[in-house]
Amino acid sequence: MGTLTVSVASAANVSVQVNNILMLNGTNFKVWKEAVEIVLGCMDLDLALRTKQPTSTPEASNEVKIEKWGCSNQMCIMIMKHSILEAFRASIFEGENAKKFIEEIEQYFGKNEKAETSNLLAKLISMKYKGKRNIREYTMEMSNLASKLKALKLELGEDMLVHLVLISLPAHFGQFKVSYNTQKDKWSLNELISHCVQEEERL
Repeated sequence: MGTLTVSVASAANVSVQVNNILMLNGTNFKVWKEAVEIVLGCMDLDLALRTKQPTSTPEASNEVKIEKWGCSNQMCIMIMKHSILEAFRASIFEGENAKKFIEEIEQYFGKNEKAETSNLLAKLISMKYKGKRNIREYTMEMSNLASKLKALKLELGEDMLVHLVLISLPAHFGQFKVSYNTQKDKWSLNELISHCVQEEERL
């Protein structure tokens, strides 16, 4: 009974860990890969990702190592497949080696992440405030784009984002921008939003 209870608890823990892996959707490969490696490492199942498949030689029998590696390899592939959207699974050559499988996934999705990064960055730097909506919402949209870029491993510092927002403001905010550039203190994004709202109300 005790062994059964432990097995059930262990199975439940595996299920929780696996379900915590972010679903690979085509634009989040790096985050997905990190999550997979962390979960497999915590579960002590990442042997097949870290080492080559062992073989027996006339001098030494590696049956135990081969069996352990094979179990790790099979579990890695199963868990990775489980965390990939079904629509993408057929497009990826699965193979029988977990390390080659994750490399195949990287080749398939790595380019997509580069394109996504370029598109988000292009959108962010080309944004212009036209005064047709709330300036707070507009600034938060720029912040949201920066957050998406950060998830793709391209992090823009808060100072950079503040300058991008200021650059995107129209000509009638000219005095406001000059005022910021001539003062010693830097604004956080929240401070910028507050000052922008006040300036818009004044204008």
